[in-house]
Amino acid sequence: MKTSFLKNCAFLILALPLQVMAAGVTVPLDKAPINLNNKESLQRGASVFVNYCLTCHAASYMRYSRMTDIGLTEQQIKDNLLFATDKPGSTMTIAMRSAEAKEWFGAAPPDLSVITRSRGSDWVYTYLRTFFRDDSRPTGWNNLVFDKVGMPHVMQDLQGHLAPVYRTETGEDGKTHEVIDHLRLVKPGQLTQAEFDGLVGDLVNYMTWMGEPARTLRMKIGLGVVIFLSLFFVLAFYLKREYWKDVH
Repeated sequence: MKTSFLKNCAFLILALPLQVMAAGVTVPLDKAPINLNNKESLQRGASVFVNYCLTCHAASYMRYSRMTDIGLTEQQIKDNLLFATDKPGSTMTIAMRSAEAKEWFGAAPPDLSVITRSRGSDWVYTYLRTFFRDDSRPTGWNNLVFDKVGMPHVMQDLQGHLAPVYRTETGEDGKTHEVIDHLRLVKPGQLTQAEFDGLVGDLVNYMTWMGEPARTLRMKIGLGVVIFLSLFFVLAFYLKREYWKDVH
C-alpha cells in the first residue's frame, strides 16, 4: 500500500511539468519593456488604460488616487483620468454589469488588477499586439496567443489590421495542415508599428505596476535589509571572535 502510494506521488510529480507545458503558450512571447522607475511611461500607460481598457474591464483593487505614486497630482487625475467617477479615492470599476457583458461577449471581461501577475507581462504585451482579422469569429477578430478570443481588437484604429500568413506542416500522423507562420499588415493604422509597440509597452508597464504598486518600494527596502544584514554579519563575526578569543 505504502509503495503504491509513493509510486503514484512520484508519477504525479513527474507528470506535472508535462501538463504545464501542454497547457502553456506555444507562441514565442516578445519581451515586454518593463521599467517601473520610468514614471513618464507609467503615466502614458495609465492614460491608455483608462481610455481603452476601462470601458469593459475593471481594476477593482486599484484606486485612482494611487496614481500619485507615479508622479501625477490629484488635479491631473481629476482632469484627465476620471471618466467613470468624480472621486479620486474611488476604485477603478465600470458601469457595465457582468450579466450584460456575458450576454454581449460570451463571458464577462476579467478584472485587470493583477492580470500581469497572473499571465505575465510578456504574455500580455504579445497578446495586445497580435490581434488579426478572422471572419469566422463573432467579433471578426482572433488572437495569436489566445485562440478564439472573445475580445475585439479595441486598438485597431491605432495598429491597423493584421492578417495571418500560413505555412504547411506535416504532423506525426503524416497528414498536412495549415499553421500561422506570421502576421502581416494589410490595413495601416494611425500609428507606425514602432509607435504602436511603444504605446502597448507603456500600457503593459502600467499594468505591471498596477498589479503591485508597492513593488519598487519593497525591492528598495529588501535591498537595504540585505545590505544591513551583510554589514551586521561582519560586525557580529569579529565581535564574536573578540569575545571568544580567550576561550579558544
